[in-house]
Amino acid sequence: MHYDVFNGDADGIIALLQLRLSQRKTNPSLKESILITGVKRDISLLKKVDAELATSVTVLDISLEKNNEALAHLLEKEVKVFYVDHHRTGDIPQSTFLTSLINTDANTCTSLLINNHLNGEFVNWAIAAAFGDNMQASAEKLAKKYNLPVKQQALLKELGIYINYNGYGRSVDDLHFHPAQLFEKLSTYSDPLDLIDETGSVFHQLKTAYLADMAKAKNSTVLINNQQLSAVQLADEPWARRVSGVFGNELANASPDKAHVVVTLNKSTLNKNTSNESATNEATTYTISLRAPLSNKQGAGELCASFPTGGGRAAAAGINALPAEMLGDFFDSVAKYYA
Repeated sequence: MHYDVFNGDADGIIALLQLRLSQRKTNPSLKESILITGVKRDISLLKKVDAELATSVTVLDISLEKNNEALAHLLEKEVKVFYVDHHRTGDIPQSTFLTSLINTDANTCTSLLINNHLNGEFVNWAIAAAFGDNMQASAEKLAKKYNLPVKQQALLKELGIYINYNGYGRSVDDLHFHPAQLFEKLSTYSDPLDLIDETGSVFHQLKTAYLADMAKAKNSTVLINNQQLSAVQLADEPWARRVSGVFGNELANASPDKAHVVVTLNKSTLNKNTSNESATNEATTYTISLRAPLSNKQGAGELCASFPTGGGRAAAAGINALPAEMLGDFFDSVAKYYA
């Protein structure tokens, strides 16, 4: 039994898409795998694989550092694992059952690693994924290599952004499409330009939703705006959770020499007194999306990892639930790092 474990953003979905399209060309009767994915920030996914049933696992675009224990368990069970990623790794297990393609360079992503692995077999999909992961320069460089017209580049950029946008949310209930469902819908197109040309396709559905949500984000509250750092706050609403990452990317592209933080309010009810249904403690936390300056794509993952529930990669990272009392310390750390 084969499992596909992948991040629910553009990079994770399109990395798997390229692999499956390639495999189906040589093996049209390829059996369906078990798909394990979730919202973009749900990255501790490998533990959901049943090690007693699995014979092989493909893992795409989730931090090995956050899945090390589950990976070690699979390898102990002699399950073959193919692991491709560009996030923080921690210690990589040594095993004959593990094949890995890992590169933490700030200018690459999982779909670009898969594109190299497949010798550019589905390069248009890889370009869309790179744009979606805000790898603007890398996407444009690859498009130029294949002489892709500027108009088509722009369309692939839109598609990548919309797929990435769909992955953000507190839970899959916030999303327009479950990432596994979105993967299935996209997997019938060997060229994403065919999807874009199709009236009423998921491209057009996501575009409409994206534009509506981003229009609301334009009115967000500015918390900080100085030479080192821009920070804005969004409300605790589904639309805000959906745009938190892509809005951060847009801000970073507009002002590439400073760091950008998008702060989204969370509220969690703690210590509910069952004998008194009205007695609750409200602990305010924030979801954080951090983008390093595009002119200095480093440090974001380390900064976020130094706070509870944080992590990511050099150019872009986040914190799932930053306690409200630590927000000022976080801003200070970011401003100091990029001063």
